[in-house]
Amino acid sequence: MAQRDNRPMSREEAGRMGGEATAKSHDKEFYQEIGRKGGEATSDSHDREFYQDIGRKGGEATSDSHDREFYQEIGSKGGSAPHDGGDGKMSREEAGRKGGEARSRQRND
Repeated sequence: MAQRDNRPMSREEAGRMGGEATAKSHDKEFYQEIGRKGGEATSDSHDREFYQDIGRKGGEATSDSHDREFYQEIGSKGGSAPHDGGDGKMSREEAGRKGGEARSRQRND
């Protein structure tokens, strides 16, 4: 076990110190690269259902921690954003607006 001032360090303390040392010696690009590699490794080892499950859990957590006004606000912002159109696909802004409206209706029912 690592020691500091002649006393054993906890895993938490050792991890924090290691993280701080790494942060001092690496730049933004380093973290972007390890994030990209981690994302690729995750997508290689998980299927569509995995992403659906974490998306559902994230949506539920967001829903539990935000009220109707939150969804109205993000829906309004999405609805007022310009749509590049022409390709037959719904823009992210339109999807956000519709999702916010639908979620708001659900919370009122």
